[in-house]
Amino acid sequence: MTHEHNCSCGHEHDHEHHHDHEHEHMDKYHEAFAKFDPAGTEEIVGKHVASILDKHEKENFTPDVLKQIHGFIDLTSLTSIDTKESIWKLVDRVNDFEGTRPDVPNVAAICTYPLFVETVKQALAAQDVKIASVAGGFPSSQTFTEVKIAETAMAIMSGADEIDVVMNLGYFLEENYDELAEEIQEIKDSCREGKLKVILETGALLTPENIQKAAILALYSGADFIKTSTGKGYPGATLEAVYTMCKVLKKYHSITGKQIGIKVSGGVRTAEDAVKYYTIVKEVLGNDWLNKNLFRIGASSLVEDIEHRLGK
Repeated sequence: MTHEHNCSCGHEHDHEHHHDHEHEHMDKYHEAFAKFDPAGTEEIVGKHVASILDKHEKENFTPDVLKQIHGFIDLTSLTSIDTKESIWKLVDRVNDFEGTRPDVPNVAAICTYPLFVETVKQALAAQDVKIASVAGGFPSSQTFTEVKIAETAMAIMSGADEIDVVMNLGYFLEENYDELAEEIQEIKDSCREGKLKVILETGALLTPENIQKAAILALYSGADFIKTSTGKGYPGATLEAVYTMCKVLKKYHSITGKQIGIKVSGGVRTAEDAVKYYTIVKEVLGNDWLNKNLFRIGASSLVEDIEHRLGK
Protein backbone atom coordinates (compact mmCIF):
# COMPACT_ATOMS: atom_id res chain seq x y z
CA MET A 1 0.00 0.00 0.00
CA THR A 2 1.37 3.42 -0.89
CA HIS A 3 0.79 6.63 1.05
CA GLU A 4 0.58 9.44 -1.47
CA HIS A 5 0.56 12.14 1.18
CA ASN A 6 4.08 11.09 2.28
CA CYS A 7 5.53 12.26 -1.00
CA SER A 8 5.17 15.97 -1.71
CA CYS A 9 5.94 15.48 -5.40
CA GLY A 10 2.87 13.29 -5.87
CA HIS A 11 4.92 10.69 -7.77
CA GLU A 12 5.18 8.05 -5.13
CA HIS A 13 6.00 5.33 -7.66
CA ASP A 14 8.99 7.29 -8.98
CA HIS A 15 10.18 7.81 -5.43
CA GLU A 16 9.99 4.09 -4.74
CA HIS A 17 11.62 3.21 -8.04
CA HIS A 18 14.47 5.55 -7.22
CA HIS A 19 15.09 3.69 -3.98
CA ASP A 20 14.83 0.31 -5.72
CA HIS A 21 17.28 1.56 -8.31
CA GLU A 22 19.72 2.61 -5.59
CA HIS A 23 19.43 -0.77 -3.90
CA GLU A 24 20.05 -2.55 -7.20
CA HIS A 25 23.19 -0.50 -7.72
CA MET A 26 24.48 -1.15 -4.21
CA ASP A 27 23.67 -4.84 -4.59
CA LYS A 28 25.77 -4.87 -7.77
CA TYR A 29 28.83 -3.67 -5.85
CA HIS A 30 28.22 -5.85 -2.81
CA GLU A 31 27.81 -8.84 -5.14
CA ALA A 32 31.19 -8.02 -6.66
CA PHE A 33 32.79 -7.69 -3.21
CA ALA A 34 31.22 -10.99 -2.12
CA LYS A 35 33.01 -12.91 -4.90
CA PHE A 36 36.33 -12.28 -3.13
CA ASP A 37 37.53 -13.92 0.07
CA PRO A 38 37.65 -11.57 3.06
CA ALA A 39 40.87 -9.55 3.06
CA GLY A 40 41.97 -10.63 6.53
CA THR A 41 43.28 -8.46 9.35
CA GLU A 42 46.49 -6.47 9.15
CA GLU A 43 48.06 -9.05 11.46
CA ILE A 44 47.10 -11.98 9.22
CA VAL A 45 48.28 -10.19 6.05
CA GLY A 46 51.54 -9.29 7.80
CA LYS A 47 52.15 -12.94 8.66
CA HIS A 48 51.56 -14.05 5.06
CA VAL A 49 54.00 -11.41 3.80
CA ALA A 50 56.66 -12.37 6.37
CA SER A 51 56.30 -16.04 5.47
CA ILE A 52 56.69 -15.40 1.72
CA LEU A 53 59.78 -13.23 2.22
CA ASP A 54 61.29 -15.67 4.67
CA LYS A 55 61.02 -18.51 2.14
CA HIS A 56 61.74 -16.75 -1.14
CA GLU A 57 63.37 -13.32 -0.84
CA LYS A 58 66.99 -14.55 -0.86
CA GLU A 59 66.55 -16.68 -3.98
CA ASN A 60 65.31 -13.60 -5.88
CA PHE A 61 68.20 -11.32 -4.95
CA THR A 62 70.21 -12.13 -8.06
CA PRO A 63 71.66 -10.09 -10.94
CA ASP A 64 69.14 -11.68 -13.31
CA VAL A 65 66.19 -10.51 -11.21
CA LEU A 66 67.69 -7.02 -10.85
CA LYS A 67 68.03 -6.84 -14.64
CA GLN A 68 64.38 -7.84 -14.99
CA ILE A 69 63.28 -5.25 -12.43
CA HIS A 70 65.20 -2.52 -14.30
CA GLY A 71 62.88 -3.20 -17.23
CA PHE A 72 59.76 -2.85 -15.03
CA ILE A 73 60.52 0.68 -13.82
CA ASP A 74 58.43 3.75 -14.61
CA LEU A 75 61.19 6.35 -14.23
CA THR A 76 59.32 9.18 -12.56
CA SER A 77 59.68 12.90 -11.95
CA LEU A 78 56.68 14.61 -10.34
CA THR A 79 57.80 17.76 -8.57
CA SER A 80 56.62 21.35 -8.56
CA ILE A 81 60.07 22.43 -9.75
CA ASP A 82 60.26 20.18 -12.84
CA THR A 83 61.24 22.15 -15.93
CA LYS A 84 61.56 21.26 -19.60
CA GLU A 85 65.31 21.16 -19.07
CA SER A 86 65.17 18.82 -16.06
CA ILE A 87 62.75 16.48 -17.83
CA TRP A 88 64.93 16.51 -20.98
CA LYS A 89 67.89 15.44 -18.80
CA LEU A 90 65.80 12.62 -17.33
CA VAL A 91 64.95 11.38 -20.82
CA ASP A 92 68.60 11.70 -21.87
CA ARG A 93 69.55 9.26 -19.10
CA VAL A 94 67.17 6.73 -20.64
CA ASN A 95 68.46 7.46 -24.15
CA ASP A 96 72.07 7.11 -22.96
CA PHE A 97 71.37 3.75 -21.33
CA GLU A 98 69.95 2.32 -24.57
CA GLY A 99 72.26 -0.33 -25.99
CA THR A 100 74.96 0.03 -23.31
CA ARG A 101 73.93 -3.24 -21.65
CA PRO A 102 72.30 -5.65 -24.10
CA ASP A 103 71.53 -7.96 -21.16
CA VAL A 104 69.62 -5.25 -19.24
CA PRO A 105 66.29 -4.02 -20.61
CA ASN A 106 65.71 -0.28 -20.55
CA VAL A 107 63.06 1.17 -18.23
CA ALA A 108 59.43 0.47 -19.12
CA ALA A 109 58.25 4.09 -19.14
CA ILE A 110 58.99 7.68 -18.22
CA CYS A 111 56.29 9.25 -16.04
CA THR A 112 55.79 13.03 -15.68
CA TYR A 113 53.13 15.67 -15.21
CA PRO A 114 50.94 16.27 -18.32
CA LEU A 115 52.72 19.52 -19.13
CA PHE A 116 55.93 17.61 -19.93
CA VAL A 117 54.53 14.82 -22.11
CA GLU A 118 55.40 16.79 -25.24
CA THR A 119 58.97 17.32 -23.98
CA VAL A 120 59.37 13.59 -23.31
CA LYS A 121 58.00 12.79 -26.76
CA GLN A 122 60.47 15.19 -28.41
CA ALA A 123 63.47 14.00 -26.39
CA LEU A 124 62.84 10.24 -26.30
CA ALA A 125 64.99 8.23 -28.71
CA ALA A 126 65.11 4.90 -26.84
CA GLN A 127 63.01 2.10 -28.32
CA ASP A 128 60.07 0.49 -26.50
CA VAL A 129 59.99 3.03 -23.66
CA LYS A 130 56.44 4.24 -23.04
CA ILE A 131 55.39 7.78 -22.16
CA ALA A 132 53.27 7.92 -19.00
CA SER A 133 51.52 10.93 -17.52
CA VAL A 134 49.65 11.52 -14.30
CA ALA A 135 46.28 13.21 -14.80
CA GLY A 136 42.85 13.61 -13.26
CA GLY A 137 43.65 16.23 -10.66
CA PHE A 138 46.70 14.34 -9.39
CA PRO A 139 47.51 13.80 -6.55
CA SER A 140 44.27 14.59 -4.66
CA SER A 141 41.74 13.77 -7.41
CA GLN A 142 39.52 16.49 -5.90
CA THR A 143 38.41 18.25 -9.06
CA PHE A 144 35.54 18.08 -11.52
CA THR A 145 35.12 14.90 -13.57
CA GLU A 146 35.03 17.06 -16.72
CA VAL A 147 38.45 18.49 -15.84
CA LYS A 148 39.84 14.98 -15.29
CA ILE A 149 38.51 13.81 -18.65
CA ALA A 150 39.89 16.88 -20.44
CA GLU A 151 43.29 16.59 -18.77
CA THR A 152 43.49 12.89 -19.66
CA ALA A 153 42.50 13.54 -23.29
CA MET A 154 45.04 16.38 -23.59
CA ALA A 155 47.83 14.21 -22.15
CA ILE A 156 46.97 11.47 -24.67
CA MET A 157 46.89 14.00 -27.52
CA SER A 158 50.30 15.29 -26.41
CA GLY A 159 51.73 11.79 -26.82
CA ALA A 160 51.09 9.83 -23.60
CA ASP A 161 50.74 6.05 -23.96
CA GLU A 162 49.69 5.55 -20.35
CA ILE A 163 47.74 7.60 -17.80
CA ASP A 164 48.03 7.35 -14.00
CA VAL A 165 45.01 8.74 -12.11
CA VAL A 166 43.90 8.67 -8.48
CA MET A 167 40.62 7.05 -7.54
CA ASN A 168 38.24 9.55 -5.94
CA LEU A 169 38.65 8.56 -2.29
CA GLY A 170 35.89 10.95 -1.19
CA TYR A 171 33.42 8.89 -3.23
CA PHE A 172 34.95 5.69 -1.86
CA LEU A 173 34.61 6.75 1.78
CA GLU A 174 31.00 7.88 1.18
CA GLU A 175 30.32 4.51 -0.52
CA ASN A 176 29.27 6.48 -3.59
CA TYR A 177 30.42 3.62 -5.80
CA ASP A 178 28.32 4.60 -8.83
CA GLU A 179 29.99 8.01 -9.19
CA LEU A 180 33.39 6.47 -8.50
CA ALA A 181 33.02 3.75 -11.14
CA GLU A 182 31.45 6.03 -13.75
CA GLU A 183 34.25 8.56 -13.37
CA ILE A 184 36.94 5.91 -13.89
CA GLN A 185 35.06 4.54 -16.91
CA GLU A 186 34.83 8.01 -18.45
CA ILE A 187 38.53 8.64 -17.87
CA LYS A 188 39.28 5.23 -19.39
CA ASP A 189 37.24 6.17 -22.47
CA SER A 190 39.24 9.38 -22.87
CA CYS A 191 42.47 7.33 -22.81
CA ARG A 192 41.43 5.88 -26.20
CA GLU A 193 44.09 3.21 -26.86
CA GLY A 194 46.17 4.26 -23.86
CA LYS A 195 46.56 2.19 -20.70
CA LEU A 196 44.91 3.44 -17.50
CA LYS A 197 46.58 2.95 -14.13
CA VAL A 198 44.26 3.64 -11.19
CA ILE A 199 45.98 4.73 -7.98
CA LEU A 200 44.24 3.50 -4.82
CA GLU A 201 46.33 5.60 -2.39
CA THR A 202 46.73 2.64 -0.06
CA GLY A 203 48.40 4.77 2.63
CA ALA A 204 45.12 6.69 3.03
CA LEU A 205 42.87 3.60 2.88
CA LEU A 206 44.80 1.96 5.74
CA THR A 207 42.97 -1.38 6.19
CA PRO A 208 43.30 -4.51 4.03
CA GLU A 209 39.49 -4.50 3.69
CA ASN A 210 39.43 -0.96 2.26
CA ILE A 211 42.38 -1.68 -0.04
CA GLN A 212 40.62 -4.81 -1.31
CA LYS A 213 37.33 -2.98 -1.96
CA ALA A 214 39.07 -0.12 -3.76
CA ALA A 215 41.01 -2.59 -5.92
CA ILE A 216 37.81 -4.46 -6.85
CA LEU A 217 36.05 -1.21 -7.80
CA ALA A 218 39.00 -0.14 -9.97
CA LEU A 219 39.09 -3.51 -11.74
CA TYR A 220 35.38 -3.57 -12.52
CA SER A 221 35.60 0.05 -13.75
CA GLY A 222 38.15 -0.75 -16.47
CA ALA A 223 41.60 -0.22 -14.93
CA ASP A 224 44.50 -1.74 -16.90
CA PHE A 225 46.70 -1.51 -13.79
CA ILE A 226 46.00 -0.92 -10.13
CA LYS A 227 48.65 1.18 -8.43
CA THR A 228 49.47 1.64 -4.76
CA SER A 229 50.27 5.29 -4.18
CA THR A 230 50.89 8.80 -5.43
CA GLY A 231 53.94 9.21 -3.19
CA LYS A 232 52.46 12.58 -2.19
CA GLY A 233 51.14 13.32 1.28
CA TYR A 234 50.36 9.76 2.37
CA PRO A 235 52.60 6.78 3.14
CA GLY A 236 53.75 5.06 -0.06
CA ALA A 237 53.63 1.39 -0.98
CA THR A 238 53.73 -1.32 1.66
CA LEU A 239 54.32 -5.02 1.20
CA GLU A 240 51.01 -5.73 2.93
CA ALA A 241 49.06 -3.47 0.55
CA VAL A 242 50.72 -5.08 -2.47
CA TYR A 243 49.97 -8.57 -1.12
CA THR A 244 46.29 -7.61 -0.70
CA MET A 245 46.14 -6.14 -4.23
CA CYS A 246 47.82 -9.22 -5.71
CA LYS A 247 45.27 -11.51 -4.05
CA VAL A 248 42.48 -9.45 -5.62
CA LEU A 249 44.14 -9.62 -9.06
CA LYS A 250 44.52 -13.38 -8.75
CA LYS A 251 40.86 -13.89 -7.86
CA TYR A 252 39.71 -11.43 -10.54
CA HIS A 253 41.70 -13.42 -13.09
CA SER A 254 40.03 -16.66 -11.96
CA ILE A 255 36.56 -15.03 -12.21
CA THR A 256 36.97 -13.17 -15.52
CA GLY A 257 40.02 -14.65 -17.23
CA LYS A 258 41.53 -11.13 -17.41
CA GLN A 259 45.07 -10.37 -16.30
CA ILE A 260 45.30 -6.84 -14.91
CA GLY A 261 48.62 -5.23 -13.99
CA ILE A 262 49.99 -3.98 -10.69
CA LYS A 263 52.16 -0.92 -10.12
CA VAL A 264 54.08 -0.38 -6.90
CA SER A 265 55.05 3.21 -6.17
CA GLY A 266 55.98 5.48 -3.31
CA GLY A 267 59.19 4.84 -1.39
CA VAL A 268 60.74 2.05 -3.49
CA ARG A 269 64.33 3.31 -3.53
CA THR A 270 66.72 0.37 -3.27
CA ALA A 271 67.28 -2.95 -4.97
CA GLU A 272 66.37 -4.63 -1.67
CA ASP A 273 63.00 -2.84 -1.59
CA ALA A 274 62.27 -3.80 -5.19
CA VAL A 275 63.19 -7.47 -4.72
CA LYS A 276 60.76 -7.73 -1.80
CA TYR A 277 57.89 -6.50 -3.99
CA TYR A 278 59.01 -8.72 -6.87
CA THR A 279 58.91 -11.69 -4.49
CA ILE A 280 55.35 -10.93 -3.35
CA VAL A 281 54.12 -10.53 -6.95
CA LYS A 282 55.89 -13.71 -8.06
CA GLU A 283 54.59 -15.85 -5.19
CA VAL A 284 50.98 -14.62 -5.24
CA LEU A 285 50.43 -14.08 -8.98
CA GLY A 286 53.08 -16.32 -10.52
CA ASN A 287 55.60 -15.93 -13.33
CA ASP A 288 52.91 -14.79 -15.79
CA TRP A 289 52.90 -11.39 -14.08
CA LEU A 290 56.67 -10.93 -14.20
CA ASN A 291 56.76 -8.73 -17.30
CA LYS A 292 56.41 -5.01 -17.94
CA ASN A 293 52.90 -5.40 -19.34
CA LEU A 294 51.63 -6.51 -15.92
CA PHE A 295 54.16 -5.33 -13.33
CA ARG A 296 55.62 -1.85 -12.87
CA ILE A 297 57.55 -0.07 -10.17
CA GLY A 298 57.32 3.72 -10.08
CA ALA A 299 60.64 5.14 -8.92
CA SER A 300 63.48 7.55 -9.54
CA SER A 301 66.52 6.68 -7.38
CA LEU A 302 65.88 2.92 -7.81
CA VAL A 303 67.28 3.07 -11.36
CA GLU A 304 70.62 4.40 -10.14
CA ASP A 305 70.78 1.84 -7.34
CA ILE A 306 70.15 -1.11 -9.66
CA GLU A 307 72.58 0.16 -12.30
CA HIS A 308 75.19 0.63 -9.57
CA ARG A 309 74.65 -2.96 -8.30
CA LEU A 310 74.93 -4.33 -11.82
CA GLY A 311 78.12 -2.35 -12.37
CA LYS A 312 77.01 -0.21 -15.28
